[in-house]
Amino acid sequence: MIRWEPLASALWIQALPNLDNRHKEHNVPDKPRQPIANIERLKEHMAAEGLGAVVARSGKNFSYLSGVAFPGTLARHLDLPDSPRDVFCVWPLEGEPAVISNALGVPVIERDSWITNVEVVQDYVESPRTKLASVLKEMGLADAKIGMEASYVNAARWAEIESLLPNAQFVDCTSLMNSVRWIKTPAEIALLKEAADIQDDAHLEVFPTIRPGDRERDVHARFLRSHIERGCHFVHGVLTSHRNTSMYLGESDLVIEAGDIIRTDYVSYLNGYPGHQSRMAVVGQPSAEQARMYADYRDIYLKLIEKCTIGTKVSELYFHGREMLLAKGFPHNPASFVGHSVGSWWHQQEPFLVKGWDVEIAENMVLAIEPYVDYWHIQDMVHITQDGPRLLSDRFDTSALFVTQ
Repeated sequence: MIRWEPLASALWIQALPNLDNRHKEHNVPDKPRQPIANIERLKEHMAAEGLGAVVARSGKNFSYLSGVAFPGTLARHLDLPDSPRDVFCVWPLEGEPAVISNALGVPVIERDSWITNVEVVQDYVESPRTKLASVLKEMGLADAKIGMEASYVNAARWAEIESLLPNAQFVDCTSLMNSVRWIKTPAEIALLKEAADIQDDAHLEVFPTIRPGDRERDVHARFLRSHIERGCHFVHGVLTSHRNTSMYLGESDLVIEAGDIIRTDYVSYLNGYPGHQSRMAVVGQPSAEQARMYADYRDIYLKLIEKCTIGTKVSELYFHGREMLLAKGFPHNPASFVGHSVGSWWHQQEPFLVKGWDVEIAENMVLAIEPYVDYWHIQDMVHITQDGPRLLSDRFDTSALFVTQ
């Protein structure tokens, strides 16, 4: 159900999609699609907290609940809490969910979302929060306890929503939603696996092309192109030589030389879910010292993955990784981490594998393991199963430094 309000501006009306032909133009799949999000876990958490609905505003939760990963400029409306084009996904404990969007987002929602109830806001004319209040009233939730993301709905807009629904109780659901996303469904795991395969294939394509004389940014551009051509919707990350004085300043004009170790850290999104790996290569044959250090580092890395078992506290992984690195002579900053969970829209999600986190690893978590230190950095996504950790990003052989020529 898509509802459009009459608009005052004829020019604005002409800019809208042709509604009669939209399914044909945008190749919309037959509805209904099934959610890949963990809706069963969501409703269990909502019931436990007495919530009548959750309102998703952030990219992480909007994409998770709606199935929509907005492209291009539209994506900024999920990234920027003060965007004049708020979008919301309302998921009630009982009844059908709804999406509130500006008109430009409708074709993407129709194409990608499993939600058929779409409420359209007049851009810059109507407050999206007014539309949100109207939707909640129609759902019979004007007096309900409702979860919103205090980390993503700013104070002024939170106050506006409260004034529109004075009898409702609004509470922060950020932690609730973080916990819901920890446990992946089979469909999420399959999508993460597909995204990981694309990224490994991009590494296998581009690494052999690296030559002395290439600039970091030249190779980085080849990686971005390879990911996009293979079907990823957007990509970010870094590629650096070990001679780069900072590993996270982004690609530079530094010229690659023979003997350089090349390290990557890419995130490539497929339908909003990341392939997220880090790989290492050497330009020409590695020195004996490079080969030895890589072997030591990878051994630590594999032992850390082996410890990713159900019931293990994530903080134990941090201390285990730190102790092994120090024992082999690698420096390790006690404030850093050795990995994190992954999820929709933004790859780096809770739980974080750091000290002080007592969350226990559970079945169907997917963890990105990365005990990086200096330029030594391998990263893989690991699916936690009853039979132990299963590598999702398994197409790239990390048993030795990849030799580019």
